Amino acid sequence: MSQEILATYPHSPNRFDEMVDAEGVPRPHWAPFVDRLDSLPAETLERRRRFIRESIEADGVTYNVYQDPAGQRRHWQLELLPLILDAEEWGPLAEALAQRARLMNAILADLYGPQTLIAEGLIPPALVFGQHAYRWPCHGIQPPGGIFLHHYAADLARAADGGWWVLGDRSQGPSGAGYSLQNRLILSRTFPDAFRELEVTPLADYFRAVQEGLARFAPTDGEAPLAVLLTPGPYNETYFEHTFLSRYLGFPLVEGQDLTVRDDTVYLKTLRGLRRVHAIYRRLDDDFCDPLELRSDSALGIPGLLRAARAGRVLIANALGSGLLETSALLGFLPAIARRLLGETLRLPSVASWWCGEEPALEYVIQHLDELVIKPAYPSMRMEAIFGHQHKGESRRKLIERIEAQPHAYVAQEWVRLSQAPVMGHRQKKRIQPRSFVMRLFATATPDGYSVMPGGLTRVSPREGDEVVSMQRGGLSKDTWIRASAPVQRNTLLKSRLGVIDLICSGAEIPSRVGENLYWMGRYSQRCEATARMLRAVMARTGDSGGEPNEVLPGLLQACQRLGMLPAPDEDDDDEAERPDLEKSLLAAVSDLSAPGSLATCLSRLSFAASQVRERLSSDNWHALNRLQIMLRTPSEDFEEALGTLDEAMQEAFALAGFAMDDMTRDEGWGFLIIGRRIERLAIHAVTLQGVLRAERWQRERSLEWLLETGNSIVTYRARYRRAPEILPVLHLLIFDATNPHSIAFQLENLRRYLFRNTRMLGQPRPLQLDIAADHLHAFDLTRFESDDHDEASELLADVLADVESAAYEVSDELHRQYFSHTAQAARMGGWQ
Repeated sequence: MSQEILATYPHSPNRFDEMVDAEGVPRPHWAPFVDRLDSLPAETLERRRRFIRESIEADGVTYNVYQDPAGQRRHWQLELLPLILDAEEWGPLAEALAQRARLMNAILADLYGPQTLIAEGLIPPALVFGQHAYRWPCHGIQPPGGIFLHHYAADLARAADGGWWVLGDRSQGPSGAGYSLQNRLILSRTFPDAFRELEVTPLADYFRAVQEGLARFAPTDGEAPLAVLLTPGPYNETYFEHTFLSRYLGFPLVEGQDLTVRDDTVYLKTLRGLRRVHAIYRRLDDDFCDPLELRSDSALGIPGLLRAARAGRVLIANALGSGLLETSALLGFLPAIARRLLGETLRLPSVASWWCGEEPALEYVIQHLDELVIKPAYPSMRMEAIFGHQHKGESRRKLIERIEAQPHAYVAQEWVRLSQAPVMGHRQKKRIQPRSFVMRLFATATPDGYSVMPGGLTRVSPREGDEVVSMQRGGLSKDTWIRASAPVQRNTLLKSRLGVIDLICSGAEIPSRVGENLYWMGRYSQRCEATARMLRAVMARTGDSGGEPNEVLPGLLQACQRLGMLPAPDEDDDDEAERPDLEKSLLAAVSDLSAPGSLATCLSRLSFAASQVRERLSSDNWHALNRLQIMLRTPSEDFEEALGTLDEAMQEAFALAGFAMDDMTRDEGWGFLIIGRRIERLAIHAVTLQGVLRAERWQRERSLEWLLETGNSIVTYRARYRRAPEILPVLHLLIFDATNPHSIAFQLENLRRYLFRNTRMLGQPRPLQLDIAADHLHAFDLTRFESDDHDEASELLADVLADVESAAYEVSDELHRQYFSHTAQAARMGGWQ
């Protein structure tokens, strides 16, 4: 049984192995999975590894490490094999974690209240008041329901004897629950048969408990509770998780600038106005949350938030100041505290810890340094764990001097030989290897007590023999499978029945910042499409033979320069088409991020706007954006390769347009996205047509075909007229024909309709600049182009289009003033004005 895959699997007798016992035999709860793994060919395993990588990339699952070369595009690492625990072991472990969460909540209630633990000597005062994490302004605040700790997590390790020990507590804004869910979604599709056969407990009930707990504890005054998820923004290392949880839980994703406090009440700034916020699920560190009373230089928080908390007008999960419990120095005091506050024995013990701020503990640490790991006492300290046995001689002497100089800043913990779990190597074929791991478990507060997630985030060391497990140091993650003792039911987060209080209007919770970024997402998506279309037209003609390219190219190149896609020519450069660096400039216009108007730069801006509203985008929409980014990572080396890239970019741009029209709810946010697309298309066409109309007559005549092509109207023209392009029908089709979705008249008509929709839904007055421009356009006499000499008519029509262009930008500014003016930072990064 399972001989092939275990034949080369090494397991140490000094460490607990999750998969096999001391004899190398699979443990009973692992045996079915090991048998299935053994039956799969190496090629199948490789395909499944590839499926995981592709799924992570397609879903845009990232974990951003500050100053990492990969920046915001550092992909999450998920290992092929899960960690499997059986129901018999899991039940007591979950109960012990819930008890520990109750204890942590009780400690917070005491330290920010009567401080009995300090008065009775159960916690040294210096351990509390000597660290920055204790927030004095939060003392005396009573949170709704008496719950300080709504979300709790603990990092666990298993020792050689098989017992679980807590390495650290996470109490401020525990991360990882969203990544655990993402891991589950991917791995359950990677091993669907094994997932069903092993009766793995689903995670949905835990996230339903998160939803219902916040809704039940929130102070609502009879209103339908509105909970939001507060994020520092897209540069935070776990921003993907914030957006993922926001969508899964149905909480609007907000930044500090989206919220305001008035009359001790927190409000969300929406496109419809202010809406009261009853609960804040925060992923922002507490010292940044209120610049009035906490960190005054914070630009991420909400001024007055503490005042609202004191008044009991908002639930904050977790309560401000809860980061206090993340100090490792507290671990050694917990058993006595549990007996005092709960009257119970601590069921989930911490790893043996000594706070060096106490003289006896300091002496013990120095005498037993080889057996200990030295860690910072407080989370605010930036220091890697130090293994005492690795320091000898002078290095050891200096370490002891550091500890003795500031003993209160250090904690020593017993060096636990972490248990091991199997990893399928990325480059090995059918070979598994053991790796050290740490498991993070999660609990959430409910009216009936703490509910524990039946799973968790398992993190694995990147290399064999590594003792430090960290995602920031290249670690891997595993899905954690808890086998149920009975057949499981697959549940959903949807309520079984909605009441009248649950009914809300579509779009009522759209923050103004989200509306603005959707607007700029619309503009940049249209700009990407226009840029790709224009560059494709230029490159296709640059490679032609004969005299035609030299006659056509100048007008095309000038259009690209007016739109910022190509740099303006030098004054002494007479012949645009013959410049020796033309090919280099065109290739840079496709994929050079340093070129301001390149397709790559435009896509970067589109991605930034999309990242601000990721929770509102479907998976298909996000996949299209990811594919666009992937195809432009490698610069094109020649025109053939660049044309292929542009064709693919056009297809993805069409997909984005299709998602916008068919895949999004028609709320106010969608309206701004469509308005952004229409304004950008109107401005681009107006600028392009002006340039052609003001050119010399011969150049106008030779520009008609590429005008139709870049205006996506050449097929319509040929179907209607079946003749070579002529200026009168071309101008009618591209400017005056309201049935052509790419014409100036169509954009004006649709923009006016969507702006009227905004007025009806949001109550702001409709900008009138486009009405005036449309009247001027409709008044233009197109018969002036029937004569052979139409120079004067061209200038007059160009003037009208200049008015249209100005009106488009004026409307853009007016929309910003009416709906977005409070936003401190958005995706706007310049344009073609």
